[in-house]
Amino acid sequence: MSTHDFEYECAGTTARGLLALPEVREGEEELAPPYPGVVVCHAWKGPGSFERERAEELAEMGFAVLVADVYGGQRANDNDEAAALMTPLMEDRGGVLKDRLHASVAALQSHELVDASRCAAIGYCFGGLCVLDLARSGADLRAVVSFHGLLAGHEFDANPVASVLACHGWDDPMATPESVVEFGAEMTKIGAEWQLHGYGNAMHAFTNPAANDPSFGTVYDATADARSFRSMVDFLFERLEADE
Repeated sequence: MSTHDFEYECAGTTARGLLALPEVREGEEELAPPYPGVVVCHAWKGPGSFERERAEELAEMGFAVLVADVYGGQRANDNDEAAALMTPLMEDRGGVLKDRLHASVAALQSHELVDASRCAAIGYCFGGLCVLDLARSGADLRAVVSFHGLLAGHEFDANPVASVLACHGWDDPMATPESVVEFGAEMTKIGAEWQLHGYGNAMHAFTNPAANDPSFGTVYDATADARSFRSMVDFLFERLEADE
């Protein structure tokens, strides 16, 4: 597995992402490129070590992975800076945010080692909302996986193509049980092929060991993290299987 910085044009800005690629070992020639691709959408502080680690794990499994950058190279050092970066995009989900997300998908799909017909996206927190918006807006993906993503709906003039898996902490204060019901109704209304896994007693950011601030609603849950990771891997292998 190899990783390197990866710049790409991203709807009016230069994104500074990361590309992780598998390494074909002797006796594993069937895993040679073109590889199935996965876009990793970052949490609200921007891409960092957490997203990099997930990209490396997926690359070891045979996926080509792009850690996207919808902030155009900017990163947040604290919650206030993160809110300042995220809020303008949240206020323009049908415009700039959608364009940057689709540009990130296109950047991965255009790579010479990637099978553009077998791609997916996963995301965490704000990134979870991003991948759900990719599905809502008709991105040419086979699957999206949201981890403790914000579930607030948004209307796009498109039909979903990707199958959806939402991994949700039931005690997440940023996505209440009421919003889960609304999310399910929305997915059904727009004709998505979807599923939601709810993890009891899990809060927001349950996959991130560094996110332990109960007063803010973010608490790591090792069990929910492990179970949701296995669910994602199974889902990706199912949806990104090579066509006969």
